[in-house]
Amino acid sequence: MQVKTVAKDILKVRADTIVAGLFQNVEEPVGAVGALDEVLDGAITKLIKRGEIKGTLGQVTVIHVFGQVPASRVAVVGLGRKRTFDLDVPRRVFAIVARAMRGIGAKKMAVVLPDAGSTNLSTEDIAQAVTEGSVLGLYEYQRPGKASKKEVLRELSIVEPKRKNLASIRTGIDRGRAIADGVMLARDMSNSPANHMTPTDMASRAAKVAEEVGLDVTILDRDEMERQGMQALLGVSRGSAQPPKFIILKYVGHPSSQKTIGLVGKGVTFDSGGISLKPAGGMAEMKTDMSGGAAVIGAMHAIGVLRPRINVTGLVPAAENLPSGTAQKPGDVVTALNGKTIEVDNTDAEGRLLLADALCYGNKIGLSPMIDVATLTGAILVTLGKVATGAFTNNQRTLDRLLKASRVTGEKMWQLPLFDEYKSQNKSEVADVKNTGGRSAGSITAALFLAEFSEKTPWVHLDIAGTARSESTIGYIPKGSSGVPVRTLVQFVLDSV
Repeated sequence: MQVKTVAKDILKVRADTIVAGLFQNVEEPVGAVGALDEVLDGAITKLIKRGEIKGTLGQVTVIHVFGQVPASRVAVVGLGRKRTFDLDVPRRVFAIVARAMRGIGAKKMAVVLPDAGSTNLSTEDIAQAVTEGSVLGLYEYQRPGKASKKEVLRELSIVEPKRKNLASIRTGIDRGRAIADGVMLARDMSNSPANHMTPTDMASRAAKVAEEVGLDVTILDRDEMERQGMQALLGVSRGSAQPPKFIILKYVGHPSSQKTIGLVGKGVTFDSGGISLKPAGGMAEMKTDMSGGAAVIGAMHAIGVLRPRINVTGLVPAAENLPSGTAQKPGDVVTALNGKTIEVDNTDAEGRLLLADALCYGNKIGLSPMIDVATLTGAILVTLGKVATGAFTNNQRTLDRLLKASRVTGEKMWQLPLFDEYKSQNKSEVADVKNTGGRSAGSITAALFLAEFSEKTPWVHLDIAGTARSESTIGYIPKGSSGVPVRTLVQFVLDSV
Protein backbone atom coordinates (compact mmCIF):
# COMPACT_ATOMS: atom_id res chain seq x y z
CA MET A 1 0.00 0.00 0.00
CA GLN A 2 1.29 3.45 -0.92
CA VAL A 3 1.10 6.05 1.85
CA LYS A 4 1.32 9.74 0.96
CA THR A 5 0.23 13.17 2.10
CA VAL A 6 -2.02 15.53 0.17
CA ALA A 7 -2.43 19.29 0.62
CA LYS A 8 -6.15 19.70 0.07
CA ASP A 9 -9.49 20.42 1.65
CA ILE A 10 -10.90 17.05 2.74
CA LEU A 11 -14.24 17.97 1.18
CA LYS A 12 -12.60 18.07 -2.27
CA VAL A 13 -10.66 14.82 -2.10
CA ARG A 14 -11.51 11.99 -4.49
CA ALA A 15 -11.27 8.61 -2.76
CA ASP A 16 -13.29 5.48 -2.15
CA THR A 17 -13.55 6.46 1.52
CA ILE A 18 -12.81 9.49 3.67
CA VAL A 19 -11.92 8.48 7.23
CA ALA A 20 -12.24 10.88 10.16
CA GLY A 21 -11.93 10.21 13.88
CA LEU A 22 -14.43 11.15 16.57
CA PHE A 23 -13.87 11.13 20.33
CA GLN A 24 -16.34 9.48 22.66
CA ASN A 25 -19.19 11.57 24.18
CA VAL A 26 -18.97 14.26 21.49
CA GLU A 27 -22.49 15.46 20.76
CA GLU A 28 -21.74 18.03 18.05
CA PRO A 29 -18.75 17.25 15.81
CA VAL A 30 -16.24 20.00 15.03
CA GLY A 31 -13.19 20.35 12.79
CA ALA A 32 -13.03 18.05 9.77
CA VAL A 33 -15.82 15.83 11.11
CA GLY A 34 -17.95 18.94 11.61
CA ALA A 35 -17.27 20.08 8.04
CA LEU A 36 -18.24 16.67 6.71
CA ASP A 37 -21.35 16.70 8.88
CA GLU A 38 -22.41 20.05 7.45
CA VAL A 39 -21.97 18.89 3.85
CA LEU A 40 -23.89 15.71 4.67
CA ASP A 41 -26.85 17.75 6.01
CA GLY A 42 -26.14 16.84 9.63
CA ALA A 43 -26.12 13.07 9.05
CA ILE A 44 -23.27 12.48 11.51
CA THR A 45 -24.98 14.51 14.25
CA LYS A 46 -28.22 12.59 13.67
CA LEU A 47 -26.42 9.26 13.98
CA ILE A 48 -24.76 10.45 17.20
CA LYS A 49 -28.14 11.42 18.67
CA ARG A 50 -29.60 8.06 17.68
CA GLY A 51 -26.73 6.31 19.46
CA GLU A 52 -25.43 4.69 16.26
CA ILE A 53 -22.16 6.64 16.43
CA LYS A 54 -20.72 6.53 19.93
CA GLY A 55 -17.06 7.30 19.33
CA THR A 56 -16.01 4.22 21.29
CA LEU A 57 -12.54 2.95 20.50
CA GLY A 58 -12.44 1.24 17.12
CA GLN A 59 -16.13 1.65 16.23
CA VAL A 60 -16.41 2.20 12.46
CA THR A 61 -19.56 3.71 10.94
CA VAL A 62 -19.71 3.92 7.13
CA ILE A 63 -21.94 6.59 5.56
CA HIS A 64 -22.70 6.50 1.82
CA VAL A 65 -22.74 10.06 0.51
CA PHE A 66 -24.25 9.78 -3.01
CA GLY A 67 -22.44 12.73 -4.56
CA GLN A 68 -22.46 15.17 -1.64
CA VAL A 69 -18.64 15.02 -1.66
CA PRO A 70 -16.31 13.62 -4.37
CA ALA A 71 -15.52 10.56 -2.22
CA SER A 72 -17.86 7.56 -2.33
CA ARG A 73 -18.16 7.10 1.44
CA VAL A 74 -17.34 8.67 4.76
CA ALA A 75 -16.20 6.44 7.60
CA VAL A 76 -16.35 7.79 11.14
CA VAL A 77 -14.01 5.92 13.47
CA GLY A 78 -14.23 6.06 17.26
CA LEU A 79 -11.12 7.31 19.09
CA GLY A 80 -12.35 6.53 22.59
CA ARG A 81 -12.08 9.02 25.46
CA LYS A 82 -9.99 12.10 24.77
CA ARG A 83 -8.21 11.90 28.10
CA THR A 84 -6.86 8.41 27.25
CA PHE A 85 -5.70 9.32 23.74
CA ASP A 86 -2.10 8.29 23.09
CA LEU A 87 -0.14 7.13 20.04
CA ASP A 88 -1.40 3.57 20.39
CA VAL A 89 -4.97 4.76 19.76
CA PRO A 90 -4.43 5.79 16.11
CA ARG A 91 -2.31 2.68 15.57
CA ARG A 92 -5.13 0.44 16.78
CA VAL A 93 -8.10 2.20 15.22
CA PHE A 94 -6.54 2.75 11.80
CA ALA A 95 -5.58 -0.91 11.66
CA ILE A 96 -9.26 -1.70 12.23
CA VAL A 97 -10.36 0.88 9.65
CA ALA A 98 -7.90 -0.35 7.03
CA ARG A 99 -9.19 -3.92 7.35
CA ALA A 100 -12.79 -2.69 7.24
CA MET A 101 -12.12 -0.70 4.06
CA ARG A 102 -10.38 -3.65 2.45
CA GLY A 103 -13.39 -5.75 3.39
CA ILE A 104 -15.78 -3.52 1.45
CA GLY A 105 -13.46 -3.32 -1.56
CA ALA A 106 -12.10 0.21 -1.13
CA LYS A 107 -8.89 0.84 -3.06
CA LYS A 108 -8.14 4.41 -1.95
CA MET A 109 -8.59 5.79 1.55
CA ALA A 110 -8.20 9.45 2.53
CA VAL A 111 -7.54 10.14 6.22
CA VAL A 112 -7.86 13.23 8.36
CA LEU A 113 -5.36 13.01 11.21
CA PRO A 114 -6.97 12.90 14.66
CA ASP A 115 -6.74 16.20 16.53
CA ALA A 116 -4.81 15.42 19.70
CA GLY A 117 -6.03 18.68 21.21
CA SER A 118 -4.34 19.42 24.51
CA THR A 119 -1.99 16.39 24.42
CA ASN A 120 1.74 16.69 23.80
CA LEU A 121 1.61 14.54 20.69
CA SER A 122 2.97 16.06 17.49
CA THR A 123 1.43 15.89 14.03
CA GLU A 124 4.53 13.98 12.92
CA ASP A 125 4.10 11.32 15.61
CA ILE A 126 0.38 10.92 14.88
CA ALA A 127 1.11 10.55 11.16
CA GLN A 128 3.65 7.85 12.00
CA ALA A 129 1.14 6.02 14.21
CA VAL A 130 -1.60 6.18 11.54
CA THR A 131 0.85 4.82 8.96
CA GLU A 132 2.06 2.01 11.22
CA GLY A 133 -1.46 1.00 12.20
CA SER A 134 -2.83 1.04 8.66
CA VAL A 135 0.08 -0.91 7.14
CA LEU A 136 0.40 -3.42 9.98
CA GLY A 137 -3.36 -3.90 10.19
CA LEU A 138 -3.42 -5.11 6.59
CA TYR A 139 -0.61 -7.63 7.09
CA GLU A 140 -1.23 -11.21 6.11
CA TYR A 141 1.28 -14.00 5.69
CA GLN A 142 1.58 -15.14 2.08
CA ARG A 143 1.52 -18.91 2.14
CA PRO A 144 4.16 -20.53 -0.07
CA GLY A 145 2.88 -20.83 -3.63
CA LYS A 146 -0.51 -19.27 -2.90
CA ALA A 147 -1.54 -15.67 -3.63
CA SER A 148 -3.97 -13.78 -1.40
CA LYS A 149 -7.60 -13.65 -2.50
CA LYS A 150 -8.31 -10.56 -0.41
CA GLU A 151 -9.00 -7.17 -1.95
CA VAL A 152 -6.04 -4.80 -1.92
CA LEU A 153 -6.22 -1.35 -0.35
CA ARG A 154 -3.72 0.37 -2.64
CA GLU A 155 -3.45 3.92 -1.36
CA LEU A 156 -3.66 5.82 1.90
CA SER A 157 -3.62 9.61 1.65
CA ILE A 158 -3.19 11.70 4.78
CA VAL A 159 -5.01 14.93 3.95
CA GLU A 160 -3.72 18.20 5.41
CA PRO A 161 -4.97 21.59 4.16
CA LYS A 162 -2.05 23.53 5.73
CA ARG A 163 1.07 23.22 3.57
CA LYS A 164 3.33 24.16 6.50
CA ASN A 165 2.47 20.83 8.13
CA LEU A 166 3.25 18.65 5.11
CA ALA A 167 6.98 18.21 5.79
CA SER A 168 6.43 16.89 9.32
CA ILE A 169 3.64 14.59 8.12
CA ARG A 170 5.90 13.18 5.39
CA THR A 171 8.61 12.55 7.99
CA GLY A 172 6.11 10.69 10.16
CA ILE A 173 4.89 8.66 7.18
CA ASP A 174 8.42 7.70 6.14
CA ARG A 175 9.38 6.65 9.66
CA GLY A 176 6.15 4.72 10.18
CA ARG A 177 6.53 2.94 6.85
CA ALA A 178 10.14 1.94 7.52
CA ILE A 179 9.30 0.57 10.96
CA ALA A 180 6.17 -1.24 9.72
CA ASP A 181 8.19 -2.88 6.94
CA GLY A 182 10.68 -4.09 9.55
CA VAL A 183 7.87 -5.56 11.64
CA MET A 184 6.34 -7.31 8.62
CA LEU A 185 9.72 -8.78 7.69
CA ALA A 186 9.99 -10.23 11.20
CA ARG A 187 6.42 -11.56 10.98
CA ASP A 188 7.08 -13.21 7.62
CA MET A 189 10.21 -14.92 8.91
CA SER A 190 8.53 -16.18 12.09
CA ASN A 191 5.42 -17.37 10.27
CA SER A 192 7.45 -19.35 7.72
CA PRO A 193 7.43 -23.15 8.04
CA ALA A 194 10.64 -24.45 9.60
CA ASN A 195 11.66 -26.20 6.37
CA HIS A 196 11.49 -22.80 4.64
CA MET A 197 13.35 -20.97 7.43
CA THR A 198 16.39 -23.05 8.31
CA PRO A 199 19.49 -21.38 9.78
CA THR A 200 20.84 -21.15 6.22
CA ASP A 201 17.58 -19.54 5.02
CA MET A 202 17.71 -17.12 7.93
CA ALA A 203 21.26 -16.14 7.05
CA SER A 204 20.27 -15.68 3.39
CA ARG A 205 17.39 -13.43 4.40
CA ALA A 206 19.73 -11.36 6.58
CA ALA A 207 22.19 -11.03 3.70
CA LYS A 208 19.37 -9.84 1.44
CA VAL A 209 18.35 -7.25 4.05
CA ALA A 210 21.94 -6.04 4.24
CA GLU A 211 22.06 -5.61 0.47
CA GLU A 212 18.71 -3.80 0.38
CA VAL A 213 19.40 -1.22 3.10
CA GLY A 214 23.19 -0.88 3.11
CA LEU A 215 24.36 -2.93 6.08
CA ASP A 216 27.59 -4.89 6.45
CA VAL A 217 26.93 -8.60 6.87
CA THR A 218 29.12 -11.45 8.09
CA ILE A 219 27.92 -15.05 8.42
CA LEU A 220 30.03 -17.36 10.56
CA ASP A 221 29.79 -21.05 9.62
CA ARG A 222 30.39 -24.09 11.81
CA ASP A 223 34.16 -24.18 11.22
CA GLU A 224 34.59 -20.52 12.17
CA MET A 225 32.43 -20.98 15.27
CA GLU A 226 34.65 -23.93 16.23
CA ARG A 227 37.72 -21.73 15.87
CA GLN A 228 36.07 -18.98 17.94
CA GLY A 229 35.14 -21.45 20.69
CA MET A 230 31.33 -21.18 20.53
CA GLN A 231 30.71 -24.61 22.00
CA ALA A 232 27.42 -23.64 23.67
CA LEU A 233 25.87 -22.71 20.33
CA LEU A 234 27.41 -25.65 18.49
CA GLY A 235 26.15 -28.09 21.11
CA VAL A 236 22.55 -27.12 20.33
CA SER A 237 23.05 -27.75 16.60
CA ARG A 238 24.65 -31.19 16.95
CA GLY A 239 21.39 -33.10 16.55
CA SER A 240 20.42 -31.46 13.25
CA ALA A 241 21.56 -32.02 9.66
CA GLN A 242 21.07 -28.28 9.12
CA PRO A 243 24.32 -26.37 9.77
CA PRO A 244 24.21 -23.54 12.32
CA LYS A 245 24.88 -19.93 11.34
CA PHE A 246 26.01 -16.92 13.33
CA ILE A 247 24.63 -13.79 11.66
CA ILE A 248 26.29 -10.40 12.17
CA LEU A 249 24.57 -7.29 10.74
CA LYS A 250 26.43 -4.03 11.17
CA TYR A 251 25.08 -0.52 10.67
CA VAL A 252 27.56 2.36 10.93
CA GLY A 253 25.73 5.68 11.20
CA HIS A 254 28.39 7.51 13.22
CA PRO A 255 31.85 6.39 12.01
CA SER A 256 33.76 8.65 14.42
CA SER A 257 32.00 7.17 17.49
CA GLN A 258 33.38 4.18 19.39
CA LYS A 259 29.95 3.37 20.82
CA THR A 260 27.88 0.60 19.21
CA ILE A 261 24.51 -0.66 20.47
CA GLY A 262 24.12 -4.45 20.32
CA LEU A 263 20.84 -6.17 19.45
CA VAL A 264 20.96 -9.93 20.02
CA GLY A 265 18.20 -12.30 18.89
CA LYS A 266 17.64 -16.00 19.56
CA GLY A 267 17.43 -17.84 16.24
CA VAL A 268 16.26 -21.38 17.01
CA THR A 269 14.55 -22.09 13.69
CA PHE A 270 12.85 -25.17 15.11
CA ASP A 271 12.83 -26.40 18.68
CA SER A 272 11.82 -30.00 19.28
CA GLY A 273 13.41 -29.87 22.73
CA GLY A 274 16.26 -32.14 21.55
CA ILE A 275 16.79 -35.26 23.65
CA SER A 276 14.56 -33.62 26.31
CA LEU A 277 11.77 -33.92 23.75
CA LYS A 278 8.74 -31.63 23.94
CA PRO A 279 5.18 -33.06 23.87
CA ALA A 280 3.79 -33.45 20.34
CA GLY A 281 0.81 -31.14 20.96
CA GLY A 282 1.65 -27.63 19.80
CA MET A 283 5.16 -28.52 18.68
CA ALA A 284 4.45 -27.12 15.20
CA GLU A 285 4.44 -23.63 16.73
CA MET A 286 8.09 -24.10 17.60
CA LYS A 287 8.89 -22.80 14.11
CA THR A 288 8.49 -19.39 15.77
CA ASP A 289 11.30 -20.04 18.28
CA MET A 290 13.47 -17.80 16.09
CA SER A 291 11.17 -14.79 16.65
CA GLY A 292 13.85 -12.96 18.64
CA GLY A 293 16.31 -13.31 15.79
CA ALA A 294 13.65 -12.27 13.28
CA ALA A 295 12.90 -9.19 15.40
CA VAL A 296 16.56 -8.18 15.38
CA ILE A 297 16.78 -8.61 11.59
CA GLY A 298 13.54 -6.63 11.17
CA ALA A 299 14.83 -3.87 13.43
CA MET A 300 18.13 -3.72 11.54
CA HIS A 301 16.17 -3.38 8.28
CA ALA A 302 14.27 -0.37 9.66
CA ILE A 303 17.46 1.16 11.09
CA GLY A 304 19.15 0.77 7.69
CA VAL A 305 16.28 2.64 6.02
CA LEU A 306 16.06 5.40 8.64
CA ARG A 307 19.87 5.97 8.81
CA PRO A 308 20.14 7.41 12.36
CA ARG A 309 23.49 8.91 13.40
CA ILE A 310 24.52 6.02 15.64
CA ASN A 311 26.17 2.60 15.31
CA VAL A 312 24.19 -0.61 15.78
CA THR A 313 25.20 -4.26 15.38
CA GLY A 314 22.71 -7.13 15.29
CA LEU A 315 23.77 -10.63 16.31
CA VAL A 316 21.63 -13.68 15.54
CA PRO A 317 22.88 -17.16 16.51
CA ALA A 318 20.79 -19.59 14.43
CA ALA A 319 20.41 -23.35 14.85
CA GLU A 320 17.87 -26.18 14.91
CA ASN A 321 17.36 -28.15 18.12
CA LEU A 322 16.60 -31.76 17.14
CA PRO A 323 17.17 -35.22 18.68
CA SER A 324 19.47 -37.67 16.92
CA GLY A 325 22.39 -39.99 17.57
CA THR A 326 24.71 -36.99 17.49
CA ALA A 327 22.59 -34.64 19.64
CA GLN A 328 23.91 -33.33 22.93
CA LYS A 329 22.55 -35.09 25.99
CA PRO A 330 21.35 -34.03 29.44
CA GLY A 331 24.41 -33.99 31.65
CA ASP A 332 26.85 -32.91 28.90
CA VAL A 333 29.22 -30.06 29.68
CA VAL A 334 30.11 -27.42 27.08
CA THR A 335 32.38 -24.39 27.19
CA ALA A 336 31.12 -20.96 26.09
CA LEU A 337 33.15 -18.36 24.21
CA ASN A 338 34.19 -16.63 27.46
CA GLY A 339 35.59 -19.87 28.90
CA LYS A 340 32.75 -20.60 31.34
CA THR A 341 31.59 -24.20 31.47
CA ILE A 342 27.90 -25.08 31.28
CA GLU A 343 26.17 -28.25 32.41
CA VAL A 344 23.35 -29.02 29.98
CA ASP A 345 20.76 -30.05 32.54
CA ASN A 346 17.94 -29.94 29.98
CA THR A 347 18.43 -29.83 26.20
CA ASP A 348 15.11 -27.99 25.86
CA ALA A 349 16.75 -24.97 27.54
CA GLU A 350 18.72 -24.38 24.35
CA GLY A 351 18.00 -20.76 23.51
CA ARG A 352 20.05 -19.51 26.43
CA LEU A 353 23.01 -21.57 25.16
CA LEU A 354 22.90 -19.78 21.81
CA LEU A 355 22.54 -16.42 23.52
CA ALA A 356 25.42 -17.18 25.89
CA ASP A 357 27.89 -17.35 23.02
CA ALA A 358 26.26 -14.40 21.25
CA LEU A 359 26.53 -12.20 24.35
CA CYS A 360 30.15 -13.27 24.79
CA TYR A 361 30.82 -12.32 21.18
CA GLY A 362 29.10 -8.95 21.73
CA ASN A 363 31.39 -8.33 24.69
CA LYS A 364 34.39 -9.37 22.60
CA ILE A 365 33.70 -6.75 19.91
CA GLY A 366 32.74 -4.03 22.40
CA LEU A 367 28.98 -3.72 22.00
CA SER A 368 27.31 -1.64 24.74
CA PRO A 369 24.56 -1.67 25.76
CA MET A 370 23.29 -5.05 24.62
CA ILE A 371 19.61 -5.97 24.36
CA ASP A 372 18.77 -9.62 23.79
CA VAL A 373 15.37 -10.79 22.58
CA ALA A 374 14.20 -14.38 22.93
CA THR A 375 11.21 -16.67 23.17
CA LEU A 376 13.06 -18.03 26.15
CA THR A 377 10.74 -19.54 28.77
CA GLY A 378 7.27 -20.96 29.14
CA ALA A 379 7.45 -19.59 32.67
CA ILE A 380 7.00 -16.03 31.39
CA LEU A 381 3.56 -17.06 30.08
CA VAL A 382 2.60 -18.12 33.58
CA THR A 383 3.86 -14.80 34.97
CA LEU A 384 2.66 -12.26 32.39
CA GLY A 385 0.43 -14.17 29.98
CA LYS A 386 0.39 -12.92 26.38
CA VAL A 387 0.00 -9.23 27.24
CA ALA A 388 3.47 -8.09 28.28
CA THR A 389 7.08 -8.96 27.57
CA GLY A 390 9.24 -9.78 30.58
CA ALA A 391 12.24 -7.46 31.02
CA PHE A 392 15.40 -8.08 33.07
CA THR A 393 18.56 -6.02 33.45
CA ASN A 394 21.90 -5.51 35.14
CA ASN A 395 21.70 -1.77 34.43
CA GLN A 396 18.56 0.10 35.47
CA ARG A 397 19.31 3.19 33.40
CA THR A 398 19.41 1.16 30.19
CA LEU A 399 16.16 -0.63 31.00
CA ASP A 400 14.46 2.65 31.95
CA ARG A 401 15.31 4.00 28.49
CA LEU A 402 13.94 0.86 26.87
CA LEU A 403 10.73 0.99 28.93
CA LYS A 404 10.29 4.61 27.90
CA ALA A 405 10.58 3.54 24.26
CA SER A 406 8.04 0.76 24.84
CA ARG A 407 5.52 3.27 26.19
CA VAL A 408 5.85 5.22 22.93
CA THR A 409 5.36 2.11 20.79
CA GLY A 410 2.62 0.51 22.89
CA GLU A 411 4.57 -2.77 23.18
CA LYS A 412 3.97 -3.51 26.86
CA MET A 413 6.90 -4.63 29.00
CA TRP A 414 7.24 -5.40 32.70
CA GLN A 415 10.42 -5.58 34.75
CA LEU A 416 11.13 -8.67 36.84
CA PRO A 417 13.90 -8.97 39.47
CA LEU A 418 17.33 -10.55 39.34
CA PHE A 419 17.85 -10.99 43.09
CA ASP A 420 21.04 -12.81 44.10
CA GLU A 421 18.99 -15.33 46.10
CA TYR A 422 17.83 -16.93 42.84
CA LYS A 423 21.39 -17.64 41.64
CA SER A 424 21.76 -20.79 43.73
CA GLN A 425 19.19 -22.53 41.50
CA ASN A 426 21.65 -22.39 38.58
CA LYS A 427 24.57 -23.90 40.52
CA SER A 428 26.20 -26.99 39.04
CA GLU A 429 28.40 -29.61 40.71
CA VAL A 430 30.30 -30.34 37.48
CA ALA A 431 30.48 -26.94 35.73
CA ASP A 432 30.48 -23.20 36.42
CA VAL A 433 26.73 -23.01 35.83
CA LYS A 434 23.88 -25.22 34.61
CA ASN A 435 21.37 -24.21 31.98
CA THR A 436 18.21 -24.62 34.07
CA GLY A 437 17.24 -23.62 37.57
CA GLY A 438 14.12 -25.75 37.89
CA ARG A 439 10.45 -24.82 37.66
CA SER A 440 10.45 -22.16 40.36
CA ALA A 441 11.07 -18.62 39.01
CA GLY A 442 12.02 -20.12 35.64
CA SER A 443 12.14 -16.83 33.73
CA ILE A 444 14.30 -15.24 36.41
CA THR A 445 16.82 -18.07 36.60
CA ALA A 446 17.03 -18.11 32.79
CA ALA A 447 17.82 -14.38 32.80
CA LEU A 448 20.40 -14.91 35.57
CA PHE A 449 22.03 -17.56 33.39
CA LEU A 450 22.37 -14.99 30.59
CA ALA A 451 23.78 -12.46 33.05
CA GLU A 452 26.77 -14.81 33.47
CA PHE A 453 27.69 -14.03 29.86
CA SER A 454 26.68 -10.37 29.52
CA GLU A 455 28.98 -9.85 32.53
CA LYS A 456 29.59 -6.14 33.28
CA THR A 457 28.23 -4.78 30.00
CA PRO A 458 24.94 -2.86 30.42
CA TRP A 459 22.41 -5.43 29.28
CA VAL A 460 18.66 -5.99 29.00
CA HIS A 461 16.98 -9.33 28.37
CA LEU A 462 13.50 -9.41 26.84
CA ASP A 463 11.56 -12.67 27.17
CA ILE A 464 8.95 -12.59 24.38
CA ALA A 465 7.68 -16.16 24.74
CA GLY A 466 4.23 -14.79 25.55
CA THR A 467 4.10 -11.84 23.13
CA ALA A 468 5.78 -13.23 20.00
CA ARG A 469 2.54 -14.89 18.82
CA SER A 470 -1.13 -14.00 18.99
CA GLU A 471 -4.04 -16.44 18.85
CA SER A 472 -6.34 -13.86 17.24
CA THR A 473 -6.22 -10.53 15.41
CA ILE A 474 -6.41 -7.54 17.78
CA GLY A 475 -5.81 -4.04 16.42
CA TYR A 476 -2.54 -4.03 14.50
CA ILE A 477 -1.45 -7.41 15.93
CA PRO A 478 -2.50 -10.25 13.59
CA LYS A 479 -3.11 -13.88 14.37
CA GLY A 480 0.27 -15.58 14.23
CA SER A 481 3.59 -13.81 14.60
CA SER A 482 3.33 -10.35 16.16
CA GLY A 483 6.72 -8.88 15.24
CA VAL A 484 7.25 -7.80 18.87
CA PRO A 485 9.50 -5.98 19.83
CA VAL A 486 10.83 -4.56 16.52
CA ARG A 487 9.22 -1.15 17.05
CA THR A 488 10.59 -0.76 20.58
CA LEU A 489 14.11 -1.74 19.51
CA VAL A 490 14.03 0.85 16.73
CA GLN A 491 12.58 3.51 19.03
CA PHE A 492 15.34 2.79 21.58
CA VAL A 493 17.97 3.28 18.89
CA LEU A 494 16.37 6.52 17.64
CA ASP A 495 16.13 7.84 21.19
CA SER A 496 19.83 7.04 21.70
CA VAL A 497 21.05 9.35 18.92
